[in-house]
Amino acid sequence: MTEFFRIENPSFDPDTGEARFPYTLNGLAFTEVLTLPAGADATAAASPAFEKLLDLTALVLGVSYFKLRAPFAIQAPGIPLTEGERAFVIDVYENGLGEFYARNNLSRFGKLELAAPEDSVGRRAAPNLPERTLLPIGGGKDSLVSVDLLTHTGQQFTPFAVNPKGPIVTSVEAIGTNPLYVTRTLDREMIRLGQEPGYFNGHVPSTAINSMIAALCALLFGYDQIVLSNERSASEGNVMFDGRETNHQYSKSLGFELLIADTLANATGGALKYFSLLRPYSEARIASLFTKESKFDSVFSSCNRNFRLNGNDGALWCGECPKCHFVFLIFAPFMAKERLLRIFGKNLLNEPANEQSFRELAGLTGQKPWECVGEILEAAACFYTLTRHADWHEDAIVRAIKADLFAQYGEEKLQRAMAECLTDSHDHHIPPALAAKVAAYAV
Repeated sequence: MTEFFRIENPSFDPDTGEARFPYTLNGLAFTEVLTLPAGADATAAASPAFEKLLDLTALVLGVSYFKLRAPFAIQAPGIPLTEGERAFVIDVYENGLGEFYARNNLSRFGKLELAAPEDSVGRRAAPNLPERTLLPIGGGKDSLVSVDLLTHTGQQFTPFAVNPKGPIVTSVEAIGTNPLYVTRTLDREMIRLGQEPGYFNGHVPSTAINSMIAALCALLFGYDQIVLSNERSASEGNVMFDGRETNHQYSKSLGFELLIADTLANATGGALKYFSLLRPYSEARIASLFTKESKFDSVFSSCNRNFRLNGNDGALWCGECPKCHFVFLIFAPFMAKERLLRIFGKNLLNEPANEQSFRELAGLTGQKPWECVGEILEAAACFYTLTRHADWHEDAIVRAIKADLFAQYGEEKLQRAMAECLTDSHDHHIPPALAAKVAAYAV
């Protein structure tokens, strides 16, 4: 039997706020459920734009079920797609799952077939959306820098999250603005099978998934833009696999941002905008901006090890994973040492056991970790700064890698790299008026 994955027609009940997404994988049936807040606009729910977004959301959410077997044939018999939408979906299933393929040694690039009816309507009628911002909150430093930038430029925004827990909840409480939360319930059988022999498991493009859910909420509750907090470093990949670069953060990259922004605009007649407010910045630049505000110090976390599906089950920072190490490294040049040690609870740069991880981050050994970390040269440049920093130059890790760092890169390259990290890029698509306001504040 030829294996196949089929996306069935989704449904939404505006009275209950429940959206249902059924899927078929060979002989297996699954249903995912989204529970949206009460009070959705019934007229918006009946609009062609919302119907189109619901269909596209079904296709994107489907990656979690498709990856159990990753068949070459994808079917959406009841979901008409334009040529652009078809390209968008294939991109999600190819590049969005790039890490999953690489780590499971599956060759799928250029080989997937998507069977769906042709949609001859290239652009839906535009709904009337108020000038308001939906701001996804991840609980880490990035979205909280966006909070600060939007607040100081006078932009009205609502925090948004899917399955909020741990640092997301505490960060939103510290923001002090009523949030919009969605509950996503994965099919339990899919989760069970992912642990069984004969089935695959691995990374999915979470930003793409949550962005589509945010788009549904934007139409139902009246927001004309979704503002992400993805930095320029997210566009750097991890490894080459199957003839192309594989990027753990692909759905945070500028390339994907432009693709999904165009898809959402066409689905809503240009009414819904989608962009990242932090795209001009490196991770180091974002760290420097974070230091302006201290009220989130005790509530935020970028640690994925202590932040799983079942919530936060320990300290905010494990102190052992590459993400903890990278965040500590990029804060160190800009934040008072006492404050940084208070956030993390210990000095990660003074523990010899962490040396291998820090070497990987700086490109001195191994490969870039499969984590949401910044560019390799950026990490190396931050280390260079620390070798000249009164607070950090005597710490164990800084002393241990200094000679190799200088030998591999040279001081001149490291100096230029640090200067580049602190120079804002023009490669973004933030609306010009907002970009100017942000640039005037973020100095």
